[in-house]
Amino acid sequence: MGVRDVLYSLYERKLSHELSRGTAARPRHVALMLDGNRRWARGEGFTDVNDGHRVGAAKIVDLLEWCDEAGVEVVTLWLLSTDNLNRPADELEPLLEIITNVVDELSSPTARWRLRIVGALEMLPGDMAHRLTAAAARTVGRPGLELNIAVGYGGRQEIADAVRKLLLQHAESGTSIEELAEVLDVDHIAAHLYTSGQPDPDLVIRTSGEQRLSGFLLWQSAHSEFWFCEAYWPAFRRVDFLRALRDYAARHRRFGS
Repeated sequence: MGVRDVLYSLYERKLSHELSRGTAARPRHVALMLDGNRRWARGEGFTDVNDGHRVGAAKIVDLLEWCDEAGVEVVTLWLLSTDNLNRPADELEPLLEIITNVVDELSSPTARWRLRIVGALEMLPGDMAHRLTAAAARTVGRPGLELNIAVGYGGRQEIADAVRKLLLQHAESGTSIEELAEVLDVDHIAAHLYTSGQPDPDLVIRTSGEQRLSGFLLWQSAHSEFWFCEAYWPAFRRVDFLRALRDYAARHRRFGS
């Protein structure tokens, strides 16, 4: 172990000790934008940039272990946006396979997490949508944290889908547009979001140094705290995660102001 590794280990231990004190605020729901896989692969000299996605996918289990240790109840991971679906086939197809394989692994009999697939599944290839849905079904009733896998996800698409479901529901029950307009409020729409029934994210983390949401959880993140990390996702370490938790614990949350 080199000097740098020793220093990181000591720093990690210090952060863990600080967070282990009972007074530190803990997020119930952490959402992550796992960004920078391709840039990391180029920087590391890989000829196939999809190796960045593969290394990043392998790190997800580590992250979930860290979240378990921190008492996080819900984790949302954005793996594929609706915009990503417009990539050329030679870029998109390997990525779809990597995502489907990692979701299969996360739903294996030895895994402890309950999966929910959030996104517009109808925009995905049929075989992929079937495998993702089957993987989530295998985890029903498991203990442990709830894991949202955002695939084919866009924040505007989610809100449009929620409104569409709301309108169809009321149309089926015979409610007129005028009657719906009289009672419609934010809770009606929230009840039809992909994450309905779950707490909104307390903390949103984005790796790779980008400081924008790019449409991630637009509705749910209205009162979230944001933490932007320079590290690319494959290089994201437990010490980075602990730093995000420490920063969150030090903030005074001002809901609505």
